[in-house]
Amino acid sequence: FNSLVLESDWKSALELLHSTNNFPEFTGRVCPAPCEAACTLNFNSQAVGIKSIEQAIIDRGWNEGWVRPVIAKINTGKKVAVSGSGPAGLAAGQQLKRLGHSVVVFEKSDRIGRLLRYGIPDFKMEKKIIDRRLQVLEAEGIVFQCNVEIGKTITAEELESEFDAVVLCTGATI
Repeated sequence: FNSLVLESDWKSALELLHSTNNFPEFTGRVCPAPCEAACTLNFNSQAVGIKSIEQAIIDRGWNEGWVRPVIAKINTGKKVAVSGSGPAGLAAGQQLKRLGHSVVVFEKSDRIGRLLRYGIPDFKMEKKIIDRRLQVLEAEGIVFQCNVEIGKTITAEELESEFDAVVLCTGATI
């Protein structure tokens, strides 16, 4: 995507970036960018600013209206429960929905986003960035259920009877 930005092909850069990163608006803002410190260009020049390039691409994509829901072309009839709505849970849910599965993301907190919402301060990433992406995920057909704790609010037996698969993306809460 760096070359595409250099060529001013921002839309193709966004498509390529999204092919490996579901949420560049998150990583472009909060990643500590260890790759930049390790960049070999540091020997003779300046490191490639991947983090800032990612953020510029996705911000332009949002501003231009290029970030839109991707609706699966098929419906597999399979139902998948995703436990946890942090970055891993959201990405897993999006990938599974785009494959044509029915997806429900369960979150034990009162709002979706977990680490993104509760672990990252606003000065690093405003919550409207999360909410904007959640609107796209909902438009893609992902169902979100808050205040649901697996093993307490809903049992493993209930999950097993209602869903074809369960993806655990619970993360660390400390």
